[in-house]
Amino acid sequence: MKWNDGRIADGMTLLREEKASEPAPTVTAEEALKLRNDSPENNAKILAALGVLQPEGGQGVDYEAKMVRHAGGDLNSTNPLFSSSVTDGEFADLTGLAIMSFDRQLKNFAPKDVVVSWQTSEDGLVDRFVLRDDITWSDGKPFTAYDVEFTFKLIMSDHALLVIPAIRGSGTDQIKAIKAYDDHTVVIFHKEALATNITNINFPILPKHVYEKSVAEDPSLKRSAYHTEQEAKPVTAGAYEYVSRKRGEEFVVRRRESYYMHDGKQVRDKPNFAEVRVKTIEDLNTALLALKSGDIQQMELRAEQWAGQTNGDDFYAKNTKVTAPEWTEFHIEWNQRTADGKSPSPLFGDSRVRWAMTYAFDYDELINTITHGLYQQGQGTFHPTAWMFPKNPPELMKQNLDKAEDLLEEAGWTDSDGDGIRDKEINGQIVPFEFQLMTSQTETGIQTATLMKECLEQIGVIANVKPTEFVVMQDKLLKHEFDACLGGWGAGTDPSMQSNIYGTGAQRNYGQYSNPKVDKLFEQGLRELDPAKRAEIYGAIHLQLWEDQPVTWLFYRNAFFGFNKSLRGYNFGALGPFKYNPGFTSLFVPAATP
Repeated sequence: MKWNDGRIADGMTLLREEKASEPAPTVTAEEALKLRNDSPENNAKILAALGVLQPEGGQGVDYEAKMVRHAGGDLNSTNPLFSSSVTDGEFADLTGLAIMSFDRQLKNFAPKDVVVSWQTSEDGLVDRFVLRDDITWSDGKPFTAYDVEFTFKLIMSDHALLVIPAIRGSGTDQIKAIKAYDDHTVVIFHKEALATNITNINFPILPKHVYEKSVAEDPSLKRSAYHTEQEAKPVTAGAYEYVSRKRGEEFVVRRRESYYMHDGKQVRDKPNFAEVRVKTIEDLNTALLALKSGDIQQMELRAEQWAGQTNGDDFYAKNTKVTAPEWTEFHIEWNQRTADGKSPSPLFGDSRVRWAMTYAFDYDELINTITHGLYQQGQGTFHPTAWMFPKNPPELMKQNLDKAEDLLEEAGWTDSDGDGIRDKEINGQIVPFEFQLMTSQTETGIQTATLMKECLEQIGVIANVKPTEFVVMQDKLLKHEFDACLGGWGAGTDPSMQSNIYGTGAQRNYGQYSNPKVDKLFEQGLRELDPAKRAEIYGAIHLQLWEDQPVTWLFYRNAFFGFNKSLRGYNFGALGPFKYNPGFTSLFVPAATP
């Protein structure tokens, strides 16, 4: 069997290499902390100066520093297989180890801290990993290939569909088998040669010696006294180990010496914080007060908080703020079929009508007023900085009411009775063009939906804005019981995940869009292993979706964060400052100068 070497890398080294090609900071960190982030120029200065990484070798870091982070929701479980929230993911990132990771552009690599070698068979059906021999669990037991084998066999087991559906349904069903051949060698056999095979194995590993016997007695991994004890005192292999947890309030982890030291020698970078405390504050106004007072040192800000609540001395006394693009797009989705899926929607089943909606919208008002000039106008499903964004992208839309009216006329929507409302004969009845536009209850959502309503009034279309609770909205979307809805999608770790949004009959294809050409392209993208060819395929999907307009793309959301002035080293990727490798690991507090 012939093998191709996979990418093995250190996340910090990758980030250093990327930053080496960026322009040098034009101000010092001290000067940056005196700036107000009130312009793109100042944002760039602050981010460049405070994003400077710690010196190699760890000099200049205050290793006694403790960090207090914000979480918008409680920790559900310390077991990574039950991860179902952002907070769960952050706990797993701090305390767990995985054999695969991804960088700022969501490109996969095997982390050098865990893996010695990674090879893929020439036919793409087998991946072979050799693990390092200096990794231990927090209870002192060695971390081995048998732990990896055990974890994936557990995930792939029949009862996992009921117990851990979130992970079981994340592509692991494409794994045919997994086998550990010795303490350090594990081989994964795939059912098909897919580009996503590696993405499907990016999960933290469980200790076999802790769960091997107990899982047979309690397959739920939750109910038994033993598993309750493991939940309260988890055995982990990552940079930090569990200390304590107060439900609804916080969890605390501390730096684990046995992670970076082995047999008296330093074998990995020393984690930069002695302790990390993650505080749960669900109300974001309360969280902002905590940031201003110094009770927390970092939080994600809403656009309204960025624009109106973080400009005064009460914020800048202890903090600064930065923003960066994120691969998250927002749109209005048009339901193209009836709720039962049997017939085209009389409203939005016609692409000319969908294009009319897109032409009618006032993008300048949205970008410059509603979103405070903070967001970039939408140009399709993939972000302009993404590797799969087409080389010849669509032009940005401009409001054109005349074009919108022409398209509606072509589609048969005229004002037959002169009442100012467009109508059409459907099944022998004159039907006015009136629909419900569902939106979340956020200020931005309601304002955006109201803007669309006002735009459509000018061309004889009635849109009734319906702010809706999230749970109710999700139910209606899944049942396709809606006309149109404001929504958004963040990038997955692979563009193939878009097939769950735009593939015919897909679970999250709420608007019931269907194009056999797009379905075929998704299949090709899944099976194409060459990165450049994959980029072309997904670029073609982007352009075809734009042509079909299943949604009206509005804007790409930025990530907005407030950081305590003591912190350095934060850098943003496709999913913000933390959801990549190294992510949080690059943050540090500089040592006091003598």
